[in-house]
Amino acid sequence: MNYMFENGFLGTRAPFFMDFVTMIVAFLPFLMMVAIFFAKRKKYRIHQLAQYTLFVASLIVVTYFEMGVRVGGGFDAFMQDSGVSHNYALIVLIAHIIIATITLFIWVMAITRAKKYLRESKHIQMGKITFSGVVLTSLSGIWVYLLLFVY
Repeated sequence: MNYMFENGFLGTRAPFFMDFVTMIVAFLPFLMMVAIFFAKRKKYRIHQLAQYTLFVASLIVVTYFEMGVRVGGGFDAFMQDSGVSHNYALIVLIAHIIIATITLFIWVMAITRAKKYLRESKHIQMGKITFSGVVLTSLSGIWVYLLLFVY
């Protein structure tokens, strides 16, 4: 587990696990676009498998991230070397957590109700909201990373 806290690979103050999670979060919207592309091409089974895979992988990455944050001392420990205001970074972090939590809830609904609403506007609408939430989660997560480890 010590490897998690070795220097990261992005050239910032961040430990390895933060760099790894940030890269996954940064690429997630693009991976979701690929999954959506399959649905648009009427490759629904591949779309379904891609969404399940991305969802499960996201849960694993979030669990890995949470372990690292808890073992690493939490937000305040990572905030120590930052040059930005603690309150500002905390507000951005809270916004990120709210966006990510709402997105997770809607993503679960989109997946669990997919059979019921398959190819209907309700599923498509939940998919668009989920995708938007993933994009916002990605952007706000990168913002938190920058505040903690770059500025």
